[in-house]
Amino acid sequence: MSPRSDKRGKRALFETPPIEVDDTLKDDPLVDRHDAEGQDALYSVGHREPGTAVITCSRCHVKTRTPLVETLVRILAISLWFPTRAYSRWIQCPACLQRAWCRIEWTA
Repeated sequence: MSPRSDKRGKRALFETPPIEVDDTLKDDPLVDRHDAEGQDALYSVGHREPGTAVITCSRCHVKTRTPLVETLVRILAISLWFPTRAYSRWIQCPACLQRAWCRIEWTA
């Protein structure tokens, strides 16, 4: 199912949400960031979860936390691996659904 055909947002219910790329507001001294239990807690990307891996896509630059089983299925489907590259795995990105070079962080 492509993101364009998901009119009701069902895809968001069954997938792990992507991790934010960069938050430029965190370094801005003019922005008040003291609301740790309000809006920041509501829109945070979450804590480290056991049994998950973080996949970073070189194409869309989105970090996505995925279950280990889903990560292994992506690797076993059709993938390439070059251990000397920064983005060493050629797999389907869970965020943009395109085949791209991705980095997998197993200890996340």
